[in-house]
Amino acid sequence: MSVNLAKGQRVSLQKGPGGSLTVVRMGLGWQAAPKRGLFGSRTRTIDLDASALLYAERTPSDVVFFQHLESDDGSVRHTGDNLEGGSGADDDEAILVDLMHVPAHITQVVFTVSSYTGQTFAEVQRAHCRLVDETTGQELARYELAGGGPHTGQIMAKVVRDGDGGWEMQAIGAPAKGRTFQDMLPAIDPYL
Repeated sequence: MSVNLAKGQRVSLQKGPGGSLTVVRMGLGWQAAPKRGLFGSRTRTIDLDASALLYAERTPSDVVFFQHLESDDGSVRHTGDNLEGGSGADDDEAILVDLMHVPAHITQVVFTVSSYTGQTFAEVQRAHCRLVDETTGQELARYELAGGGPHTGQIMAKVVRDGDGGWEMQAIGAPAKGRTFQDMLPAIDPYL
C-alpha cells in the first residue's frame, strides 16, 4: 500500500518484520501546464531533470544526473534524460538506488528536480516524486508537487539511513532556484 506523503513527513522503507528493501526507484513525472493565449491554449515542452545527491553526513560525496548516469560505486543509476515530460501520471525520469550496495559512509541520498530550460514550476502540472520497490513494482510512497510557483528547482525528497540499519524516506518539497543541481546546493544544506 502506498503512502501519500505531506511536506516534511517521513516513512520507513522496511518491508515488514525482518525484511528490508534492496532496490528502490525514485520516479519523477510531470506535464507542462497549458497556457491560454489569444488563439486558445497551448503547451510548451519543459525539460525537468531528476538528480540524486549522495551525502556522507553533510558532505557531498557523489551525484547522479543526466550527465553522470551512474554513481562512482555503481549503487545509484539514472535511467536517462527525458526532455519534455509526459502525461504526468507515469514516471518520465527514474533513478534506481541499490540500498544494499550504497557505501556505508553514505548516510543520505537527496533527490532534486530542476528546470533545465528555465521555466518555473508555475508552468508545470501533475508533478510527482514516488518511491517504488523495484523488486515487486509496488509503490511505497508518493509526494505530489502542488502549487507551482516562481521557482525553477525543487528539493523533492531524501532517503536517510535510520538507526537500525534500514532506510526511511522524507518528503521535503522545498522550492529552490536553479537550472541544475549545482545551483541548488545552498538550498539543500538546511535539509541535511
